[in-house]
Amino acid sequence: TAWFLLADGAGPFHDNLVPELIGFCIEGFFLVGLLSLIQESRERARRRELWLSLRGSLRGILSNLDIAFLAPNAEPTQTRVLEQDLDSVERFMRELRESRMSLRSMTSLKRESVEALALVRDMIPVAAQLSASHMRWWIAIVDSMRQLSRARTREGVEQSVYLLLENMGEFDRLSY
Repeated sequence: TAWFLLADGAGPFHDNLVPELIGFCIEGFFLVGLLSLIQESRERARRRELWLSLRGSLRGILSNLDIAFLAPNAEPTQTRVLEQDLDSVERFMRELRESRMSLRSMTSLKRESVEALALVRDMIPVAAQLSASHMRWWIAIVDSMRQLSRARTREGVEQSVYLLLENMGEFDRLSY
């Protein structure tokens, strides 16, 4: 670089090489920027897939809650919508505050919690791949599912379900 500064700026070497070097640097910046965007897009897609797999492991609980608060003659919400819609957790919390679940619904939720607990617990490393905050809220979800699986009274089941929904809401707020 010192040669370019000290040179008088004339001659075929200077006339041909300097514009080529400038063009090469500009192209390099564009390529690095483009590759960074592609890498960021792939990372975002991977994180979304991880998040969807975590939400998918809660599908049974969400489906049971949807059925528990289903209006007469209404169709259940599609599974894909339950897995991806962040408003469903808030809706279930509102429904739980406003009405009481039937004994049959509570039994189904408790049974689903027992069956899904091992899978949800095994998903902790997946949540850790998203972030430490995701992992902490996922552990809270696992703990509330464990509490639900051990609940013996109506109040215990309702409190555990509400706690589970609160933890899911916090997990969802982190996004991906």
